[in-house]
Amino acid sequence: MGSRILTMKKQGAELGRIRTGYSTPNPDPKKRAVAQRSATFILSSHSCEYIERAATLYGGTAEEWTPQGSKIAQHRVITEAREMRAILPPGDPLSQNNELWTGGGCARRCDGVTEHLSRRPCLCLAEHGEQWHEQPAGTVCKPTSRINVMLADLPDFGVWRLETHSYYAADAMAGGIDAVLAATDGKSPMPLRMWIEQREAKRRGKTKRFPVVMVVPSIPSLRHALAGPLSMAAALDPSTLDRPAIEAAPAERPDYLADARACRTSAEVREVWHRANRAGHVARDGSDELSLDLMRIAEDIDKGIDPATGEVGDQGDEPGPDADGVYDVETVDDQGDDEPTAPPAAVWPEAAKPGGGGRR
Repeated sequence: MGSRILTMKKQGAELGRIRTGYSTPNPDPKKRAVAQRSATFILSSHSCEYIERAATLYGGTAEEWTPQGSKIAQHRVITEAREMRAILPPGDPLSQNNELWTGGGCARRCDGVTEHLSRRPCLCLAEHGEQWHEQPAGTVCKPTSRINVMLADLPDFGVWRLETHSYYAADAMAGGIDAVLAATDGKSPMPLRMWIEQREAKRRGKTKRFPVVMVVPSIPSLRHALAGPLSMAAALDPSTLDRPAIEAAPAERPDYLADARACRTSAEVREVWHRANRAGHVARDGSDELSLDLMRIAEDIDKGIDPATGEVGDQGDEPGPDADGVYDVETVDDQGDDEPTAPPAAVWPEAAKPGGGGRR
């Protein structure tokens, strides 16, 4: 006996459902409940906690509710939200088919070519021809789109299933999701914005009004949706996509003058100048104030002046008188007319000598 490989679609646990309509009892108890369209989103779940939290977030009143045709009570809130934010999980979260449901469950599930339950060609097309979609509701398949999304502000990790039977919503939803999957290869989440949009169309001279659920990527610009996979952090807060990167704080500027005053030779002061030059803090030609100050410090060191205190270095004790009580004195020749000249000031760059090289 041959074996059959069953391929299962990976997805998170279904925590609840997002709906756009509800039903009210029919005055005639023998007839089906009356379907009502909702201008706001409706959330339902088996968990009372989820629905109570949803009522707090989106408005509305949490209530116990039993789906039509079921005997198992659930919880529901008809919210006040016409728009919701969600996250599209990785993978392919969209499922679309033409389906016919009866009291016994799903009777037909078709892709428009093949009816998958019976594995036969489209039954609605075979029975009613090209205009099969104009047949009364409940007798033929209707478009059914299901998309799994994550609601980040509700408890627990899982998905909420949004279901719509609108042909127009199916078309718009498929186009948007296909573009996102093409960009991300289904490997990353995508933030979504969902809203209920009222539309109208004319058919056979009659105007028909109907709601359409719009599902589009919620990002600062289209470029972000098409640029490739996003991180989960970006999906949770899309505004970070347009937020400029945080620049590192500039390094504190060294106190070159303090470093120079701690030097003992003018060569060491020149090395301080080279450090400042490599950092772009002095002019290569030495014309800036910092360069001039460094040159003055080097000059003082060459004169024997302590650059930290301004005092002349230790030159020994003052000479005393000789045996005859005579002090040695320095004689000055006053015959010349020229005034005494100071030693030339330090004239560095090229670029701060001795080997030059500027920013090395």
